[in-house]
Amino acid sequence: MEKQEKKMNETLKELLIGILFYGIIVEILGLIFGKEKWYFSIGLCIGIFLGLAAAIHMWWGLNRGVELGDGATKYLMSQNMIRYGVIVVAFGVICVFDIGNPLAAFAGIMGLKAGAYLQPFTHKISIKFKRR
Repeated sequence: MEKQEKKMNETLKELLIGILFYGIIVEILGLIFGKEKWYFSIGLCIGIFLGLAAAIHMWWGLNRGVELGDGATKYLMSQNMIRYGVIVVAFGVICVFDIGNPLAAFAGIMGLKAGAYLQPFTHKISIKFKRR
């Protein structure tokens, strides 16, 4: 169990690194091609933060859900609803108070998906660094 938990922690770290890498690439593209650079950057930072928080919350919820046994499905569904509820509220705040670019925030949250796709590559890189 301990080995599996350590592997899960490493996977989470690799996912978070992938999200941050994606965020850096999107930020560079936004600064090069965007018109309202601060507005875009603020929205993207909010979105990346939400993506990172969602990844950590997902990891935490899955760990707790595995321990529950029979009640795991209901618990995981409730955690999923909380996660999406926070994202919807954050988008509402961004749009109502005009804090940042909502499309950039959406792009930042999509960093969670991009990080998942980048995880095999970040895993290979982390293995190379561990060998040194």
